[in-house]
Amino acid sequence: MPTILVPLANGFEEIEAISIIDICRRGGLDVIVAGVDGKTAMGAHNIPIVTDCLITDVNVNDLDMIALAGGWGGTETLASNVTVQSILKQMKKTDKHIAAICAAPYALDAAGVLSDNYTCYPSIENKIRLEGYNNDQHTVIDGKVITSQGVGTAICFALEIVKALRGEDPYQNVKQEILAVC
Repeated sequence: MPTILVPLANGFEEIEAISIIDICRRGGLDVIVAGVDGKTAMGAHNIPIVTDCLITDVNVNDLDMIALAGGWGGTETLASNVTVQSILKQMKKTDKHIAAICAAPYALDAAGVLSDNYTCYPSIENKIRLEGYNNDQHTVIDGKVITSQGVGTAICFALEIVKALRGEDPYQNVKQEILAVC
């Protein structure tokens, strides 16, 4: 079963994080939720999530993908946290999948792993780079990097993660099961 890491830092966007976790588990992925600031992460809208482990406990060799939820407060931490940045760089070096939604492509850029073509929450591109930014697509796939725009695109983004790691059939099964309109 493919394994995906979802690191959560205080200030993460709850809908994005839960969409990734839920959809990926429905799609047959082993999802590890790792706290960056502690075992409990507090979302941007004051919803706490108890994580499975701390980010420092994660073995990057066990991972097939890392997926980052947005939320500016959490994204700033993901972009500056040495462990998260190291994991992102190792994932790129070993040609594994990387995904980020909303503000989180900023953390990918900080690690030097953001693909040439990407999308993000409108205005965050000004903190990254305009070259390669695509605001016409809700989700952009460039090689093994998947980026998406925000809360409203979270379910389709998570479904693309399932497709990347499990294939078309699990993607279609979950999409139909949850009545997604992607």
